[in-house]
Amino acid sequence: MEGFLDFAVNRIIPALDAGLWTSVLLIVPASLLGIAIGVIVGTARVYAPRPVGKALDWYVSLFRGTPLVVQLYFWYFALPYVSIGGVNLVLSPMWASIIGFALCSGAYQSEYIRGGLLSIKRGQLRAAQALGMTPLTTITSVVLPQAFRRALPGCGNEIIYLIKYSSLASIITVSDLTGMGRSLAKSTFRNTEVFIVVGLYYLALVTVATFVLRAVEKRLELPGFETKKD
Repeated sequence: MEGFLDFAVNRIIPALDAGLWTSVLLIVPASLLGIAIGVIVGTARVYAPRPVGKALDWYVSLFRGTPLVVQLYFWYFALPYVSIGGVNLVLSPMWASIIGFALCSGAYQSEYIRGGLLSIKRGQLRAAQALGMTPLTTITSVVLPQAFRRALPGCGNEIIYLIKYSSLASIITVSDLTGMGRSLAKSTFRNTEVFIVVGLYYLALVTVATFVLRAVEKRLELPGFETKKD
């Protein structure tokens, strides 16, 4: 039987490299959309009129309270049977995954943003308004930047989780890292070797993302604001 190293170099790595690109094309837009949704929803839950806040609370409860697998099944398998104005929406596996991950991640991200906003003292709002700032300018220019800095570690952690649970896209036929690994394992019956390398690929992705997120945190850090130095 072909040795592990030869098998990895000749069969596993070429297959997973193709899946890696698909995973990146899935993770990056889903992460960016998730952050955007989180910022908008988290801000609206704190400052929007009560009916809007309540509706968004339901959104967060729905997407945090149901399994991600079920959500992906809905977007890919069930949505085509839902008629909106006589039109049935059919999403490709990739788009179903991006939308599913972004909406789910956005629900979690909104909690971090909401917590960051609530940590800002109300006196800053009153001071900004006393200077003539409108409520919208006060939120976007004074409160939100501070809240985002405070929420960034939690938001970054959610992105790390997104990288790992992006592997669920393979259940709706996306040929990502996990999907390519599963196909190769089925055709070669060398499950152990294949999934060891798949795990290493995800570990590498998480490691790179961790370094990037730490660099972003450092770049946005204000000396003496978030951290206390001895």
